[in-house]
Amino acid sequence: MLPLLPLLLLLSSCALAPANFQSRQVPDLGARNIKRVAVYIDPIPAQGKTGVPYTSPAGANGKDAGMDAGAILPNLLYSAMSSLPNWQIVSDREVKEIGATVPQGSDRDRARRLGELVYADAVISARLLRYRERVGEEWGVQSPASVAFVLELWDVKRGDLIWQGRFDETQKSLNENLFALGDIGERGVRWLKAEELARDGIKKAVQQLHQNLYRRPG
Repeated sequence: MLPLLPLLLLLSSCALAPANFQSRQVPDLGARNIKRVAVYIDPIPAQGKTGVPYTSPAGANGKDAGMDAGAILPNLLYSAMSSLPNWQIVSDREVKEIGATVPQGSDRDRARRLGELVYADAVISARLLRYRERVGEEWGVQSPASVAFVLELWDVKRGDLIWQGRFDETQKSLNENLFALGDIGERGVRWLKAEELARDGIKKAVQQLHQNLYRRPG
């Protein structure tokens, strides 16, 4: 049996909330022959126009976390996808240059047009729903980090949505969520910053998408 003090410290530490990632896909995802993918990120709407909480009170470093969220999410997504084999990721510079010429319209129309211009088989887009920085330090917080986003993969040739993943987590302590003990090995026993939480969600989403696209028939 664990001594009482270490057990209490463990239970008050932070953890991964269960079911923080969900996805859905078309039945023939693996047969779509997706090889070249463009990463397209919608710009963050101006604060106050949508009521979506991109910002939070300034944390220990005095910075407003929401000011950097628009740059953090695409960088994390591009980095995670570029590290995996089988697909070719269109360079972020090319996407930015071409993306600026894509007219406004539905998500489907913009993704399809961008994909055609950069000769991609699919376009993955992201919508940031929430990005709040933790208030406090990694061993104790007044308010935990909270991140939510949606990723969508569009087939350029057919123009349909073929995969969607949603990550949504406000980090919780282990005494609030005892089912997350298995994730200590990856995250450690500490409170994450919003960027670290977003990186964890991006990694989870990208790995699942990659596995489902290139899974060998068994």
